[in-house]
Amino acid sequence: MKRILMLGGALLALAATPAMADDGNESDRAGDIQIKVLGTYVAPDGAITDITVNLPGLPATTQTKANDNVTPTIAIEWFVTDNVSIETIAGITQHDVDATAGLAAGAELVSDAKLIPATVTAKVHFDLGGVKPYVGAGPALFLWVGDDPGAATVPLGVTETNLSNELGLALQAGIDVPVGDKGFGLSLDVKRYFIDTTARWYVGNTLAIETEHQLDPWVISAGIAYRF
Repeated sequence: MKRILMLGGALLALAATPAMADDGNESDRAGDIQIKVLGTYVAPDGAITDITVNLPGLPATTQTKANDNVTPTIAIEWFVTDNVSIETIAGITQHDVDATAGLAAGAELVSDAKLIPATVTAKVHFDLGGVKPYVGAGPALFLWVGDDPGAATVPLGVTETNLSNELGLALQAGIDVPVGDKGFGLSLDVKRYFIDTTARWYVGNTLAIETEHQLDPWVISAGIAYRF
C-alpha cells in the first residue's frame, strides 16, 4: 500500500508541474462546479488471496470471481484553481461472487452484495484546446450495505454473509470534451482501485469460513457534464 500511495503522490506531483505553469487563465475556472451524469462499468477481481478460517474444509485450490456490473453514477467536482479540482462520486453497484476453481464452477457464494465506493480524488487538468485530459488520485472507502449468502452456501447451513468495509486508493485518468460555450460537455473516465475485503460466512453464531479477497476493480465511466 505504501508503494501505491507513493505512486499516486508522484503522479499528481509530476502532472501538476506543467499544469501549474499557466497561471494566466486561473480565474477562468477557479471556483467552478462541474456535475457529471455517467454510465459506469465496474469490473472487480474478487480472487481469494488467503483462507483464514475453513471449518468445512474447502479445497486449497478454491478460487472466486466477482461479476461485472453497469450502474449509473454522479460525479461532483469543484475547481480549486483553473487546473486543479477535487471530485467525489455518488453511486451504488451490486455484485455476486461465484466459485471458479476448487468448487463447482459457477457456484454462487455471495449474492446481491451492494457496494458504495466512497471516493475523493484530487485531479490535475491539462488544456489541449478542444479536449481537456486529466489525471488524479485519492482515497476510497468501500462500504458494503447489503449482502446475502449465495445459493450454493444455503444448503450447507450458512445463515449470514459479511463483507468488511475497507480503505484503499483510487488512481484516475480521463478526458473532458467541451460542447459549445454554455458549460456542457462529454466525459470519459477510468479509475483503478487498489482495495481488498474480508468475507465471512456464518452458520448461526459460528464463523465457518473467512477468506481474504483482492477486489482491485477497474471502473470505466462515460457520460455528459455541465460546468457552472
